[in-house]
Amino acid sequence: MASLDDLLHAAVQGVGGVERPGQVEMAHAVEDAVARDEHLLVQAGTGTGKSLAYLIPAVMHAQKTGKPAVVATATLALQAQIVDRDMPRLAESVAPLLGKRPTYGLVKGRRNYLCAHKLEGGFPDDEDGLFEVGEVDRAASRLGQEVVRLREWAETTESGDRDELVPGVSERAWRQVSVSAHECMGSKCPAFADCYVERSREAAKDCDVIVTNHSFMAIDSFEGRQMLPEHDLLVVDEAHELVDRVTSTITDEITPSMVAAAAKRAGRMAESTEAVDDASVFLQSVLDELPEGKLNGIPDALSLALARVRDTTRQVQSELKPEKGVEPDGARKVAQAAIDEMFENSSRILEQRDLDVVWVSRDQRRGSVLRVAPMSVAMLLRDKVFGDRTVVMTSATLELGGTFDAVAGTMGLRGEGAPQWRGLDVGSPFDYPQQAIAYVAQHLPAPGRDGLSEQTLDEIEALVRAAGGRTLGLFSSMRAAKEATEAMRERFDGDIGFLCQGEDQITTLVRQFARDPRTCLFGTLTLWQGVDVPGTACQLVIIDRIPFPRPDDPLSSARSQAIARMGGNGFMAVSATHAALRLSQGAGRLIRRADDRGVVAFLDSRMVTARYAGFLQRSLPPFWPTTDRERVLAALRRLDETAAPPVEVHEPALRGITGALVGTTMGGTGEDATEHPRPVADAPPPAESARTAVTSGHAWTAESDEELRDGVELGLSVDELAESLELPADVVAARLKGLGLEASGAATLSFE
Repeated sequence: MASLDDLLHAAVQGVGGVERPGQVEMAHAVEDAVARDEHLLVQAGTGTGKSLAYLIPAVMHAQKTGKPAVVATATLALQAQIVDRDMPRLAESVAPLLGKRPTYGLVKGRRNYLCAHKLEGGFPDDEDGLFEVGEVDRAASRLGQEVVRLREWAETTESGDRDELVPGVSERAWRQVSVSAHECMGSKCPAFADCYVERSREAAKDCDVIVTNHSFMAIDSFEGRQMLPEHDLLVVDEAHELVDRVTSTITDEITPSMVAAAAKRAGRMAESTEAVDDASVFLQSVLDELPEGKLNGIPDALSLALARVRDTTRQVQSELKPEKGVEPDGARKVAQAAIDEMFENSSRILEQRDLDVVWVSRDQRRGSVLRVAPMSVAMLLRDKVFGDRTVVMTSATLELGGTFDAVAGTMGLRGEGAPQWRGLDVGSPFDYPQQAIAYVAQHLPAPGRDGLSEQTLDEIEALVRAAGGRTLGLFSSMRAAKEATEAMRERFDGDIGFLCQGEDQITTLVRQFARDPRTCLFGTLTLWQGVDVPGTACQLVIIDRIPFPRPDDPLSSARSQAIARMGGNGFMAVSATHAALRLSQGAGRLIRRADDRGVVAFLDSRMVTARYAGFLQRSLPPFWPTTDRERVLAALRRLDETAAPPVEVHEPALRGITGALVGTTMGGTGEDATEHPRPVADAPPPAESARTAVTSGHAWTAESDEELRDGVELGLSVDELAESLELPADVVAARLKGLGLEASGAATLSFE
């Protein structure tokens, strides 16, 4: 087998990148960790090229052992980058050295895919008569229109992957065509052979690299469902998010409306559903009397209400069991899943496990919600994730205060019995002081609880005007993001566009923002990490306030109190550390490549005045710091005036069974999927959308379009272009027409 250095060099050349010392160091560290069966924590700054640094050793290990390597990420954006951009180019580049082409696939949770059986009417609708409303009167509502569009898309999609659908649809509409893992009928389903989920997982078994998300990986590890193939190498990218994602995955909740809905689902299939309904009414009366926040113990009234939910649902569970030898239909499976969830969640809360935190919150739509989550997942991660495989954790932010200890502790890698691990910081290739300014608006009043002040809105307006748009606004709450969006739309009156999180799928909004420099994108937590908009479309990042957890956040307060009881500083260990990680991630949205320039503006004076300010500042990339407002505005104006056109945006495209793009080697189907591109005649019709860069089933990249332009300038014919690109001539001709190009027939040159 070729050496790691040879493969890495070929891959870097293939993606059009530049080999960096940190990337080489990280790749060798991953290879060593695998050889020694030792866990590795790698901090790799933006621009290091860390995905190639772990993908190359992962491919080598997979081809050597015959077992796949699993890569788990926190964001859809990074999953798409790996599957759509990194792995196709890597595979093409290293295939000659390896003697065979590396394979890859994308695996997600069941809710992310269409359910073939539900599409055929095998499950009851989640909204009464919704499909009928959509079919009979398309204009009746946005919901009805979305459902009709889902039906039409289902006729053409090969992957059934929700992220392929652009623009997206609401959660209510998506529920009409998907099922949860608990609702799924599994191998007994009449549509099992056509199941998108099963087909994607079966295809993944033969892949060298399987890409998934933190939550899916956690469920696979904790519940032993064997959703992922057997593997002994796990790479966790965006690892700073792992603890929160795992905590969220194993957080349970119960509401009176959920209990009532479970009773309704069971309907005429059980005789005891009236008792479940009564239990939901009793639970409602108890929860509504409890104050919001963490519960120190379970009050007697709540204990009684939960016991009633547990006991009544247990009775219905018995009644819902089908007769021996009879398989449950879709309606019964849905009812069983809903009843089981209420039984399990009420039982868990009543158990009052040592590490569990229970709290009440108020939801505008659902009313009182009772939630339970573990205060710490450290031991769970130690036992279930780090137990029997080599794990590589990587992120741009793993080291705080010059040590990995804080992050390692939350993952169960410290203390008695902890497994062996090594920490490594490979740095960043960027010249941060020369590329970016860190501006603190010290003159602004300290943030309050009453929304954004008029002075803060004035500051946002001045910064955005100076930047000419090009602004990513990161806010500490959705309320603040919406307030700022509405205020700026009114003040700018269409001169500059403003997008707000929640108005469409995040991926769609980010593409719109990246495409138009006179556009701003405002949002909250989701945008603080994973958003990758290099170039001039993003030259200003605004952070409205230090992102401390809310003082009444039940998990943070429980963790702080536990640390304080042991004599530690709960605020610094929990709240300040949380804020430092968020700030580092948020500020990291600005500089994504070596020629990026810009400003990160903090609208919170505590960044320079508070006693903990130094700790927070040290968590940031070493930008050039200032509080000089006029200098910053002048710098933004100069950047706007001299800005180059924005970087071309990679558009979504159709996916194959493995989750890879149709038209790429791994986007095909059948026996030849790993050897030849999918035949155009078999490809589903391309989406008729200006947002989808697909021609006859082939996803065109900026690089391949550039090759077409160069070829036309050289005088190549359509046939010669097709031969060079290894594509059918009609596909190339269609793309030439789309680009407004015309090829001659008189050339004798080649691309070689």
